[in-house]
Amino acid sequence: MCRFLLYKGKQPILLAHLITRPKHSIVNQSFDSKLRLDLVRPLNGDGFGVGWYDSEIQEEETTPCIFTSVTPAWNNTNLVRLAEKIRSPLVFAHVRASTSGAVSETNCHPWSYGRLMWMHNGGIAEFDKIKRRLQNSLSEELFLFVQGNTDSEWAFALFLSFLSDPNANSFEHQELKEAMLKTIAQLNEWAEEFGIEEPSLLNFAVTDGESVVCIRYTNSRVNEAASLYFSSGTRFECYRPGHYRMVKADRREDIVVVASEPLTFEKADWLTIPTNNILVVTPKLNVLLQPIKDQFYTPERGMEIKIGDEEVAIIPDPKAQALKAQSEEKIYSDRPLAVI
Repeated sequence: MCRFLLYKGKQPILLAHLITRPKHSIVNQSFDSKLRLDLVRPLNGDGFGVGWYDSEIQEEETTPCIFTSVTPAWNNTNLVRLAEKIRSPLVFAHVRASTSGAVSETNCHPWSYGRLMWMHNGGIAEFDKIKRRLQNSLSEELFLFVQGNTDSEWAFALFLSFLSDPNANSFEHQELKEAMLKTIAQLNEWAEEFGIEEPSLLNFAVTDGESVVCIRYTNSRVNEAASLYFSSGTRFECYRPGHYRMVKADRREDIVVVASEPLTFEKADWLTIPTNNILVVTPKLNVLLQPIKDQFYTPERGMEIKIGDEEVAIIPDPKAQALKAQSEEKIYSDRPLAVI
């Protein structure tokens, strides 16, 4: 499995503050991932990608810029150089451990289509059984759009097929959310049709440069999905080299970070996104977190949160939190003791 992170903020952030400088940055997660479900391939060294939007261009020209490479993220000098110079209010970053498709730049996340950008952590179980059915469901334009051979990019094409106009200049966050839910439902339908019993791991993220929709999901009532966390506040600051924290100066949400693993050693900074939940970040930085109530829904996974202009309502998720507690301790125990 892979690791990813995304950032959305009112102000642009230097990419280095997310990608290279934190002690548990996405680059460090490429060789020192602590919360991966699979132990067979502990490294995420099959390439990486970073995508961002330029905050200074005109709205009608808002398409993402993406930099990918097949080299490991920990060994790419150009990534370090770019991260120290580029600022953006919306960033996607991904380090890859290949489960489907060869190691090539066309198979590195994220991908873009028009103003949309997409990435995935996990894998579609026995994808070869449903691949032809998925391809046949696409329009000619979307079928020809796919350049690589990963299940993740084909899932992106499937997502695009559920939008009323994937070439539109703007999208409502509700439309992106509904397209994401339809993508999951369609994959589940095909898995049942072809008798696929192995659970898929479907942590998808998509953005149009304004809204963000991401999902932590597996088509199982008992298994946990790949890890996913979010943090929000008024600023993301470095208080000493390598150590960051999310500052919550007031009730405003000026920053939202979603990551496969926490970037900081501050427990209070991060909330586990429960399995089979969908998270939406609106253009105004309201965060909506809701359970997906399909055939794999169980109440103990449920969580519903609205952060921002609306009231907050939380349904506890003790099972989801308990299952992650032991692994999370590995991260937080790495925090060095203060010298007095």
